[in-house]
Amino acid sequence: MGKMPYLCLANRIDMITVERYHDISMGHRVVGHESKCRHLHGHNYRIHFVCTAPELDGVGRVIDFSEIKERLCQWLEENWDHKMVLWSEDPLLPELRRLVPEDLCVVPFNPTAEQIAMHLVSVVGPQQLEGTGITLVACRVEETRKCSASYQL
Repeated sequence: MGKMPYLCLANRIDMITVERYHDISMGHRVVGHESKCRHLHGHNYRIHFVCTAPELDGVGRVIDFSEIKERLCQWLEENWDHKMVLWSEDPLLPELRRLVPEDLCVVPFNPTAEQIAMHLVSVVGPQQLEGTGITLVACRVEETRKCSASYQL
């Protein structure tokens, strides 16, 4: 039995994805949480980005891994790394804005791992990958090695 021809794979590009992860340290608070996550706290997050394209490039790639780093990982560094991500409806927000405005990143959702993953795929990915033909199709947000949430298109 021989190897599968490359052309057979090329016809199934919808099945090819690439993945790169990036680590950041970020604080948050889950408003309405019934346990200790209602308090200000943080995680060493690992964010996994999964991308695809309608066709492979001339080298045979979906996208070069360094391009994911420049467009998606760098966005995390510039916007969320070492920040406190808070929901725009968080009752603590006015006081924290007064005390430490430069430490905050305000988002339009309660910053659970699930909502963070959905925001990265639905909002950040399309903005950062605009014009490339690449789509961020899934994202996994690890809060710890044991706990993660994923969202995919």
